[in-house]
Amino acid sequence: MSGCIALFCGGVGGAKMAAGFAATLAASDLQIIVNVGDDFEFCGLNISPDLDTVMYTLADRHDAEKGWGLRGETWTTMQRLIELGGPSWFQLGDQDIATHLWRTSLLRQGQSLSDVTHTLSRAHGIAHSIVPATDERLRTQIRTGDGLLDFQDYFVRLRAQPVALEILYAGAEHARPSPALRDCLAHPSLRAIVLAPSNPWLSLGPMLAIPGVKETLGRRGLPVIAVSPIIAGKAVKGPAAKLLGELGAEITVYGVAQFYRNVATHFVIDQQDAMHADRIRALGMKVHCTDILIPSPARQRSLAEELLDMLDRLETASFGA
Repeated sequence: MSGCIALFCGGVGGAKMAAGFAATLAASDLQIIVNVGDDFEFCGLNISPDLDTVMYTLADRHDAEKGWGLRGETWTTMQRLIELGGPSWFQLGDQDIATHLWRTSLLRQGQSLSDVTHTLSRAHGIAHSIVPATDERLRTQIRTGDGLLDFQDYFVRLRAQPVALEILYAGAEHARPSPALRDCLAHPSLRAIVLAPSNPWLSLGPMLAIPGVKETLGRRGLPVIAVSPIIAGKAVKGPAAKLLGELGAEITVYGVAQFYRNVATHFVIDQQDAMHADRIRALGMKVHCTDILIPSPARQRSLAEELLDMLDRLETASFGA
């Protein structure tokens, strides 16, 4: 793990950044730490949406148009399930179901989620380590005017339409970092932590809520670089901007920066948001402005390389100037 980078991520934005770093760094120099707060059971199957999104993206098998699932899917099983009276609100393709069947089987045999994820990643030909943040049950819930909703009910079934009043991380207080995450954070050659442009509340919040994680980041004294998921007041993807407003935060990169206060040492924002840089610096973070939109593999790799160059220059006055 010489000069290792720990990338905390979830969702499509996190998967894209993971792909950029994986194209740039050797497998030994990157640990991809993935949110499990979205995990749930559907028709008896253990589903890990963020782990699968990262895995399918690194294997170059993801459906880029949909933003989830596998490219070239068929839907025979799902169609038959609906005909039989089963639920239709969560869509699983035929190839995707194989992933969930095998995960569920291995978990029921007593394997940890970390071990199962390793097995699935290697089966997809992925050399880099994809690590669940915890092997224990941790579930994101959203308190709304309609009551307390599990994440998938809120995000998929109700399409994030209910007004969010509070974000909860059920089980976080009893969760422990997965062995790979624990070892990564303690490793003497860990170079930096990068917080991907994932939803801060829904993807990164659950990981930071695991006891000891946030404290370890501060104790190590390493650079913690957060990349904004907001550009010009709009989320690149997902309900991040909507949540900002509903939770009483400013719908700008400054609102995101407030979430990362006392966690991130550096904040990377888009050039369109440069007018917020001084206020973000007042929160105690250094700021770097660049093009953070990463729609293509070339841009994903380019931004990863830029962040690595920034790490090389952390001791100079040019960073955050």
